[in-house]
Amino acid sequence: MQAAVLTGPGRLDLVERPEPPIPGPGEVLVAVRRVGICGTDYHAYGGTQNFIAYPCVLGHELAVEVLEVGPRVTLVRPGDLCAVMPYRSCGGCTACLRRRTNCCERIQVLGVTRDGGLQERMVLSAVQLYHHADLTLDQLVLVETLGIGWHAVARARPEWRDDVLVLGAGPIGLAVAQSARQRVAHVLVADVSPHRVEFAVAAGLEAVVVDDDFDQVLRERGNKDLPSVVFDASGSRASMEAAFDLVGSGGTLVFVGHTKASLSFRNPGFHARELDLRASRNATPEDWAQVMTAVADGDLDAAGWVNHRTSLKAVVEDLPRLAAGRGQVVKAVVDIGPTGDGGRP
Repeated sequence: MQAAVLTGPGRLDLVERPEPPIPGPGEVLVAVRRVGICGTDYHAYGGTQNFIAYPCVLGHELAVEVLEVGPRVTLVRPGDLCAVMPYRSCGGCTACLRRRTNCCERIQVLGVTRDGGLQERMVLSAVQLYHHADLTLDQLVLVETLGIGWHAVARARPEWRDDVLVLGAGPIGLAVAQSARQRVAHVLVADVSPHRVEFAVAAGLEAVVVDDDFDQVLRERGNKDLPSVVFDASGSRASMEAAFDLVGSGGTLVFVGHTKASLSFRNPGFHARELDLRASRNATPEDWAQVMTAVADGDLDAAGWVNHRTSLKAVVEDLPRLAAGRGQVVKAVVDIGPTGDGGRP
């Protein structure tokens, strides 16, 4: 069985690995069919991901086909196509007991702290699998990305009258914008990359390029007021620090992207405007259930974001190029093997 193993920064190799074991009680053997590549993978490859543990099989955005179920598994059956919740929480820490499993103190994440899905087959806990008969593989592989955006918006709790700004037009920023449009009337996406801004506009979003006059542009669009809710999905230290000055009085700033760097901000302005600063990490099972329903109903649609496809064999050479030119690719997906249901995409 082949797997793409990241042995250290800048070192991704295709290796032969033993076949996975027979699934035990509560476990499921799956064939990996789609793997989304995102900023986490690029940062892991570049050595700047906050939590990566080398060596590691990358891949946390997964769509899989169930091959075999172990004893006491009733949630799925062979042939089911599923999205995979990549987060495993401990169930006993304070966060878990408060049902905030997404920020568990001892959380494990596929493709980051334990082996992920850039391999042909793997054994997973059945509770990690989310099946929806109406969703295709290409929709299922994007549930994790959409879930992060959905959770971030839930964290902000915007009202319909709020004016929302999303900084960063990558997949996470687009996911935040789509989710925010379910709750507010006006959402603006901004990015330093004209290519990504053009893509966001083509996807039906209002988007602008960040430039030296950006503050003035925001005030003109908001009748002299700054946005009341700002999401930073860039993962850029400079953008995250600048975001403090883009939030209107009494507003909320949510950091969805993250960085290893320390951040600084001007306290007088932050304090005078009584801003609410929040972090948003991962997503909860409740978020996923809502996202899958929204995708099935057509309220969320991310299929058009995929503008690069590759294979398990080719990803070893593709990932370095993708990481170097991230502004040109919105969402890359690795296709692995045929499906057992007639090849439904």
